[in-house]
Amino acid sequence: MKFGIHTMLFTETFIDKDLALLERCKNLGFDAVEIIPFDPDNFPAKKVRQVAADLGLTINTGYGIPPEYNTISPDPAVRKRGVEFAKRLVDLSNDAGAEVFGGAIYCGWGYLTGKMRTEEEWKWGADSTRQVAEYAAKNSNLIIGIEPLNRFESHFINIAADAVEFIKEIGMSNVKVHLDTFHMIREENNIADAVRETGSYLGYVHACENQRGIPGAGLVPWKEFFSALKEINYNGCVTIESFDPNMEKVAKLCCIWRKLADSPEQLATQGLAYLKEIRDEVYGKN
Repeated sequence: MKFGIHTMLFTETFIDKDLALLERCKNLGFDAVEIIPFDPDNFPAKKVRQVAADLGLTINTGYGIPPEYNTISPDPAVRKRGVEFAKRLVDLSNDAGAEVFGGAIYCGWGYLTGKMRTEEEWKWGADSTRQVAEYAAKNSNLIIGIEPLNRFESHFINIAADAVEFIKEIGMSNVKVHLDTFHMIREENNIADAVRETGSYLGYVHACENQRGIPGAGLVPWKEFFSALKEINYNGCVTIESFDPNMEKVAKLCCIWRKLADSPEQLATQGLAYLKEIRDEVYGKN
């Protein structure tokens, strides 16, 4: 099992000046780094690949697709733009050497209709994501991660069981479920059961406390969560995702209104130490 950290704990985007952050994360004890290329035109993908290779770091990428690229829009032109934009992000992920490209990449992040998901939206989303997955499969072994979101960020896929059904509808082996405990604690009836029911469809994990703070300092049942991961033989990447409230754009997008730790480094290192302790207790020390 690898442990990763999300770069948006430290920086709002990732451009040339942020490349040194990769070594910083490595020195904090992480095996992997997740990057959001919010500025695709200036994302130094190939440099990321080289620096990560030199450091022995695994790279993952993610995104929250904006409404103008919403792949469940009733407007076919918007859906088409969304597919093309997602393909561009796949290219950047491949250039960066990413293993997983996950997140809200199958619908518009923050898009809410005020109604329950419709059959048409389900079809539009599956068709769009299938096109992206087929494109990715032609060019790489990149995993496409479908992250269930909480009800305040999307009405489309809120629970792991729906993500599994969505993947079955898509019918591509490179599409997996991307579970995030921040969303799970709001939406699942039982976090451990949701992991078990996801089973072999699980491809990536965000380890987030219920308030986005230091893992172990909140309500997430971590021992039960890791026990379920062990039951399904998950040995993939577990990434801590949090954000700094001093980053105004990110804080507004993710509703972070207070400090969750004394520093980003404290959140990262204490969270990592706690998660490794639970991992060792459940899986046994390596």
